Amino acid sequence: MATQKTAPTLADIQEARERLRGIAEETPIYLSETFSRRCGREVRLKAENLQRTGAFKIRGAVNRLAMLTPDERAAGVVAASAGNHGQAVAWAARELGVRARIFVPVTAPMAKIEACRNYGAETEMVGADFEDALSAARAHVEETGGTFIHPYEDPLVVAGQGTIGLELLEQEPDIGTVLIPVGGGGLALGVAITLRALLPGVRLVGVRAGIGGYTIADGIAVKVPSDFTMPLLEELLDDMVSVTDEEISEAIVLLLERAKLVVEGAGAVGVAALLAGKAGGTGTAVPILSGGNIDPTMLISVMRHGLTVAGRYLVVRTQLADRPGELIKLLSLVAEERGNVISVEHHREGMDIPVSETEVELTLITRDEEHCRQLLGAMAERGYTIERLS
Repeated sequence: MATQKTAPTLADIQEARERLRGIAEETPIYLSETFSRRCGREVRLKAENLQRTGAFKIRGAVNRLAMLTPDERAAGVVAASAGNHGQAVAWAARELGVRARIFVPVTAPMAKIEACRNYGAETEMVGADFEDALSAARAHVEETGGTFIHPYEDPLVVAGQGTIGLELLEQEPDIGTVLIPVGGGGLALGVAITLRALLPGVRLVGVRAGIGGYTIADGIAVKVPSDFTMPLLEELLDDMVSVTDEEISEAIVLLLERAKLVVEGAGAVGVAALLAGKAGGTGTAVPILSGGNIDPTMLISVMRHGLTVAGRYLVVRTQLADRPGELIKLLSLVAEERGNVISVEHHREGMDIPVSETEVELTLITRDEEHCRQLLGAMAERGYTIERLS
């Protein structure tokens, strides 16, 4: 099975689970009242972001490396990854005492790159995207040897990912719809094989992001569809939908705020599809939160953007008479309307305003969009000329 590109069977996946027992975490599944209410159906979150190394990839990597021959162990392993697969291979190789070399694109989040290095793998940044890293990894294997561990075109890797499906059925036997992130397709294929065999009536929805362009869901940003996984997924999945970065951003913010779960872009696409009404089907919906390794800088940007869109931040510009006491009048008004001031900026130089006036830009924390409108209305009633910037 390790040398032929044939899809794993349910038996292969069950064997993989035995290999993973005591190594991969059995990740929890959470009922979310917030998402259930917003989606009009019961929503349970499969928190694979809490998995060892922060993503589901450890399942496939451990299953694959457990089957290395003595000669393959001696030669070491090589992988290409946008980040999570690399971390998983690095961790599994360290546990087995096997040398690992990981190729990642320069655009990969630094949190994932540093994790690969911290697990002891030689990690090389190369190219602008996953395909570049993949080419470099294959060239390295041709030149120097080693066993290439493909992130999704390896049946043993796919079998490891499929163990999530076995857990799901034990934790929530009455599933109506499962939403699975799709990049290369290894996770979706493994889960689909398991669930089609054991729960044939379940609705399976693959979720993609950033088709043909940039996406904050870097973990599933694969430009070239897999000849191995995609034809099989066409047969096994009921639907394949895509979500936008705006929809993913909203899902990340809500998961953090409401479910207290840190989830990366790729891990949030299932929730994003649910919130956008793209999942279809009935009954309990289970999005698989495939990973939580979001770069801190990206998380800050997403949170700021998401909170702004939700009306939780308000940036407003106005003009004041340039004399003592005018600013405190404005800030007192904001306080009366229960706005919380984050920053105040004065603009005088280079502004096309009368010499007797100054421009002021306020950044405020607000409750929601209705609160924003209320505060803006109060300012207008007091005679302020206002320009909303967010």
